[in-house]
Amino acid sequence: MATLGVGTELERFFAAARLRASDYGEHYVALWDCLEQASTGGKRVRPALVLAAFTGLGGTDLSLATPVAVSFELLHTAFVIHDDVIDRDLARRGVANVAGRFTERAIAHGAAGAQADTWAATAAILAGDLALSEAHRALAMLPVDRELRGRLLELLDRAVFVSAAGELADVTNTASKEPLSVEQVVFTLEQKTAVYSFEAPLQAGAVLAGASMEAINVLGHFGRLIGVAFQLTDDILGVFGDPAKTGKSVVSDLREGKQTALIAYAGTTTAWPGIAPFIGKADLSEEEGAEVKERLRDCGALDAADDLARSHAGRAVAALDTPVIPEQLRSHLTTLAGTAVNRTR
Repeated sequence: MATLGVGTELERFFAAARLRASDYGEHYVALWDCLEQASTGGKRVRPALVLAAFTGLGGTDLSLATPVAVSFELLHTAFVIHDDVIDRDLARRGVANVAGRFTERAIAHGAAGAQADTWAATAAILAGDLALSEAHRALAMLPVDRELRGRLLELLDRAVFVSAAGELADVTNTASKEPLSVEQVVFTLEQKTAVYSFEAPLQAGAVLAGASMEAINVLGHFGRLIGVAFQLTDDILGVFGDPAKTGKSVVSDLREGKQTALIAYAGTTTAWPGIAPFIGKADLSEEEGAEVKERLRDCGALDAADDLARSHAGRAVAALDTPVIPEQLRSHLTTLAGTAVNRTR
């Protein structure tokens, strides 16, 4: 698999960074250890998309494509780390994250309480910043002509810009007294997830391969649609998934008052008055969460959200039905569309 080169490139990067960090003390080396851990163990979806579009549209020089793939993986790492800070999480999928590991480190060094919290937040914010910086540097140092480098950096910059808007909306939407519309939920998902996770990686691979503008636009359209489908499914799993597989409590989104398609649909039904008091309830119990899940299922919200995800996936596949997308790439992305909505984690 071409993504093996991404893993090798990341290992080289972290080895060099750890060596540089040794001049600045043990805590900084530990921070880089945490950052490396945060970048491993994932599905490497974004690098795979960069490489799939690149090779699928005729690209052959993986020494150019691999750093671009690494760039989008580090961008994802940065967003995940910062997202955990925003959510005040100390673990991800049952494993201590950067903040969690630095909380343990703080306690081991005699810090406790608020001081340990400061260690955790500081380490996580800095780790995310370092990953984000390297994501840009990987493209800035790419040995290609200035125009091509500029196009790739523009894609990365837009991904950061739009995702920041989506992350902020995801948080500020929780203060809404009434459920958002389904259209508003989808718009936020496009911003927070679809652009940086699917649209931009696919387009970056296509741009690097020298693809036509039409092909680049088609992949962008596919990426936006499948990105929404993926996140809609993620939000469904956040409430109805198996915590042992998702690594996430099924009541956390409900406690947070997260505005998902489930909530948007429920808000249009007569069941909403019986659901509303529990959305955003910080001390929501597991029993109350189970009751909310039952009501969301009974009012049709679960089926509606699942139908919406599958509709987006279907439209994404339909968008690929054009001669500008080679058959092998179309087949690969069609498979991806299926896995985006048929998964348990």
